[in-house]
Amino acid sequence: MSKLISKWNYPTTVRFGAGRIKELPDVLAATGIKRPLFVTDPGLAKLPVVASTLKILDDAKVPYGVFSEVKPNPVESNLTAGIAVFKKGKHDGVIAFGGGSALDLGKLIAFQAGQTRPVWDFEDVGDWWTRANSDAIAPIIAVPTTAGTGSEVGRAGVITNEATHTKKVIFHPKLLPAIVIADPELSVGMPAFITAGTGMDALAHCLEAYCAPGYHPMADGIAVEGIRLVFENLPKAFANGKDLVARAHMMSAAAMGAAAFQKGLGAIHSLSHPIGALYDTHHGMTNAVFMPYVLAFNRESIEERIARLAAYCGIKGGFDGFAKAIIKLRKELKVPHALPGLIKGLDMDKKRKGLIADMAVVDPTAGGNPVKLTKKAALTLLENAIAGSV
Repeated sequence: MSKLISKWNYPTTVRFGAGRIKELPDVLAATGIKRPLFVTDPGLAKLPVVASTLKILDDAKVPYGVFSEVKPNPVESNLTAGIAVFKKGKHDGVIAFGGGSALDLGKLIAFQAGQTRPVWDFEDVGDWWTRANSDAIAPIIAVPTTAGTGSEVGRAGVITNEATHTKKVIFHPKLLPAIVIADPELSVGMPAFITAGTGMDALAHCLEAYCAPGYHPMADGIAVEGIRLVFENLPKAFANGKDLVARAHMMSAAAMGAAAFQKGLGAIHSLSHPIGALYDTHHGMTNAVFMPYVLAFNRESIEERIARLAAYCGIKGGFDGFAKAIIKLRKELKVPHALPGLIKGLDMDKKRKGLIADMAVVDPTAGGNPVKLTKKAALTLLENAIAGSV
């Protein structure tokens, strides 16, 4: 691990390496935060990793508050409750600590607490972000404990509208955390299921960014190396959660996926989002289920590109070899091959399927798919994922 310690300023300042959580008081001072609100999820809040982190703040005599009412797929009521705690405690910044849900909600609390308009007015549509009062956005420190979403280096947060059961992406440049502490030791306690799901989320981000149309060679380069890191290290982290080297490389891959997907995402995400909103499934695991079906659907537009990717990753057989490697990886990680394995008692009627397809084609990620995602195509992909037919 001695070589896996670094400090990056791309896309923001990242203090990377085992044990760097001890630098949290210094990071707070560097960002000017004096009364942070510590945002995490209810599961993590009960674990030693949170207790030991809060002790670091106690020892440094930093006054703080804690908010942990965060659902796996955060909803507006979570945000409203978090803002109330932020204001009542007169906090001046946020420490977002945990997986993608806690990171997203922590960032959105820091963003929305000073705004006068509804959060939905800042959806990632056109230049809606310019509606926000930038001066009222509190500084954010992000501390990931999983290796998947990469939200720690992202300029957006995902939140579900409870009224419409749709996931919305809220965007603003200042949602990018000022400083990230990426300490792989914090991810050691992740259960195997979460390790697999978050790792496959990182892979989905890298893969869809790489396949998205448009010219962005920097994103492509980051995505390609992120994919290689996942193939080489996710099985190791899944098999042995204490493998710090594998955990470190996966934490890097997660951040790389989020840095790359500014180029675009695609149908994996646009189908995963409505399933997550309606069935409250784990986002990364849902992405993993849809991955081979979408890959096959996009083949005509990405075959040559995937062949280059396969060669870089040391996978023989071009597109077909890469597709088989995805199936093999999913099997190794115990990812369900079809949706009924992910959603117990799944009984999806024609009306519900149509609703999901409608939601998928208008999802912000749909436009990044290399093949146009029509309602008919979304329905076919959904049917394939239910039947397990690649």
